[in-house]
Amino acid sequence: MKYKKDEEKVIKRLKELSFLIKKHNHHYHSQDKPIITDNEYDKLVKENLDLENRFQQLKLKSSPNNIVGSKVLKKFKKSNHLSPMHSLANGFNEIDLQEFDERIKKFLSLDIKENLEYICEPKIDGLSLNLTYENGHLISAATRGDGNIGEDVSKNITNIKNIPKKLKNKYPDLIEIRGEVFITKLDFEKINLELDEKNKFSNPRNAAAGSLRQLDYNISRSRPLKFLAHGIGKSSKDYLEFDSFYKGIEAFGIKRSKLYLKTFNLESVYKFYEDIDKKRSNLDYDIDGIVVKLNNLSKQRRLGVVGKNPRWSIALKFSAEKATTLIKNIEFQVGRTGSITPVARLESVNLGGVVISNATLHNFDEIKKKNIQIGDIVEIQRAGDVIPQVLKVLEKNKNDNIPIKIPTKCPVCRSPAYKEKKEAVLRCSNTYGCYAQKISQIVHFISKKALNIDGFGEKQAKQLFDLKLISNASDIFFLQKHEKIIKNLEGWGELSFENLISAIEKSKTIYLDKFIYSLGIRFIGEINAEILAKEFKNINNFLSSSHDVKLLTNVDGLGPKAITSIKEFFSYEKNKTLIQKLSKILDIKENIIHSKKNFFNGKNIIFTGTLNTISREEAKHKAKEVGAKILSNVSINTDYVIVGDKPGSKAKKANELKLKILNEKQFLSKITN
Repeated sequence: MKYKKDEEKVIKRLKELSFLIKKHNHHYHSQDKPIITDNEYDKLVKENLDLENRFQQLKLKSSPNNIVGSKVLKKFKKSNHLSPMHSLANGFNEIDLQEFDERIKKFLSLDIKENLEYICEPKIDGLSLNLTYENGHLISAATRGDGNIGEDVSKNITNIKNIPKKLKNKYPDLIEIRGEVFITKLDFEKINLELDEKNKFSNPRNAAAGSLRQLDYNISRSRPLKFLAHGIGKSSKDYLEFDSFYKGIEAFGIKRSKLYLKTFNLESVYKFYEDIDKKRSNLDYDIDGIVVKLNNLSKQRRLGVVGKNPRWSIALKFSAEKATTLIKNIEFQVGRTGSITPVARLESVNLGGVVISNATLHNFDEIKKKNIQIGDIVEIQRAGDVIPQVLKVLEKNKNDNIPIKIPTKCPVCRSPAYKEKKEAVLRCSNTYGCYAQKISQIVHFISKKALNIDGFGEKQAKQLFDLKLISNASDIFFLQKHEKIIKNLEGWGELSFENLISAIEKSKTIYLDKFIYSLGIRFIGEINAEILAKEFKNINNFLSSSHDVKLLTNVDGLGPKAITSIKEFFSYEKNKTLIQKLSKILDIKENIIHSKKNFFNGKNIIFTGTLNTISREEAKHKAKEVGAKILSNVSINTDYVIVGDKPGSKAKKANELKLKILNEKQFLSKITN
């Protein structure tokens, strides 16, 4: 009888808690007027969870944590950011910080002794989120994605307390607020306790990402996600300083990190870095460094970005975590460009929450330098917290002291191996016939930064290649005809095949820079692909002129190694045939160049001599922003030659060709109009 009365009390209290939690959620998220403190709210949620865990048979259907019968999304909608979300370049020590400071001063033509004001704060190890507010109302929340387009997770973030649905006080008509979604270390442990071994998260960062990106958005809402702001995107209000933006969002009801430094002193920045490094183990969330950014927003805009990285900010990363383990074996891997990389197979070890069983040895010179052998006890670290590498040998293998032999042939196709002058990397000479290189080319083509075909990775590519269902990138777009075979393969089925075909169809629309990157030409990474896309504008120009060495030599920002590599790529007839075939299958769009209407739009210009009021780098950046093309050599195709102090032979040749010459003052006058 007493037991029954206890049950009745529990049910009564669960009903009360359900009512109270839903009521306070409404006040907080819908009315934006909380009537209890966060601490009081958290106590209610904790009491409800404790009761549900102790009396699982009494859990209410109306429980605020009940996820049964919730609506599950089939996939996330895409969301376009109003301004790009860039990724930060990394630094690892005081020298990197000083060089970052010097680069900014050089670009802005400032005295090297001038002190710039920086803002510093911890770099939270979570998932980047872009919040868009219009007239104070939250209209979308999206992940970073590729920097321009992310996944709309608006339904998943409604229970994150410090993301208000409506901003408080005076707010801009339009603003994008960037920040990090994360899970505390304690909450990470609690979540894992409730999951079976197979579904446990390896670290808080993965737990945050996995919790936010649930297709069943009620699962996301049930997880204790947190948010701290760290950046601004597009805004109808023109903030003068980053610090004033931070003060503004706090008034809006959005939190930022309390660990924060604003200073003109570069030594103070590094001292802050060292202090945070000492404190990080005691913080309740994971961080992997500090972010240093210029406080002045007008200078930020002047500096712009290089490739995907803003010039005005850097992530100063902490030293990677280290661990000790045994080298069980050393194998050789052949990459997309033929590089033969020695890889250490390790006795598995947990490093920063990730189980490591392989580490790169980089090249054979590195093995010789560190005297690495099979059976050695070594110290490893995750370089930049990403790629595991062997740092040094701690204890030599006493039983077998046989050095690692440098292969003379490719370990995959047995073709001769070679090493280029001034290079430490050994390569397979069979560029277009090596099995490993063929597979790697296809994997690169379908990767996230290229075609980005969801659900199609290395494992699937190798499986289909080995079955001769694909032999090159173009074959991917004809997999529909192998439907019966693929559906019956191990790891496949009707749904997975349909999802693959859907993802392939979706990938057919691609911008020119991503297409160029997808080809896997050596030395053509994201930045050089962007340079080439701006130069050639469309796929037809790229096909007809990209092998023209004279033209490529005149492309500003393209180095001699990249030019030689492009020439070699197009000298192979099958590569040209493949691109022509792909150009008919794909919808390759011109890259959108947001250039203002300006005197220099569409003009070919060259700089020579020393500029006094602006750096050469900034002058080029300004010209490119308005749609000008920067040439390296003077020719009859040059529209304007911008001449500074002590010009060289380019000015002389410009006079001989009777080209139009402008001085620095004239250039600046026209570029700002």
